[in-house]
Amino acid sequence: QVQLVESGGDLVQPGGSLRLSCAASGSIFAFSRYNMGWYRQAPGKQQREFVAKRTRGGSLNYADSVKGRFTISRDNDKNTVYLQMNSLKPEDTAVYYCNAEYGGVQYWGQGTPVTVSS
Repeated sequence: QVQLVESGGDLVQPGGSLRLSCAASGSIFAFSRYNMGWYRQAPGKQQREFVAKRTRGGSLNYADSVKGRFTISRDNDKNTVYLQMNSLKPEDTAVYYCNAEYGGVQYWGQGTPVTVSS
C-alpha cells in the first residue's frame, strides 16, 4: 500500500506562484520505481484532468494549458514530488492531486486546494 500526502495549496493572486509537495510512503514502497504525476479537478467539473508527469526514467509531460508555467520535479531521496506553479491564472483554480503509478496500479492522495483569485 502507498500513501500520498499533498501540501502547499493556498489562495494566491493571479500572476503569483505556489509550490505543491507530495510526500509518498508505504511499507514496501520503492519511490524511484513509480511514475509520479499531478492532476487537478476544477470546481463544478466531474473529472480530474492531467497536469504533469515525471516518469521514473526522467521523461516529462505537461498539459498544454500549463506548459511554460508549471514544472514537475522529484526527489527520490525524500520520496517527494513537487509541482512549481508560476504565472497562475484564475483557471488554474482546482484541487490538485498527486498520482503514483507502477505496473498499471495507481494511487492517489487526498488533494490540496489551490485558489487563484484577486
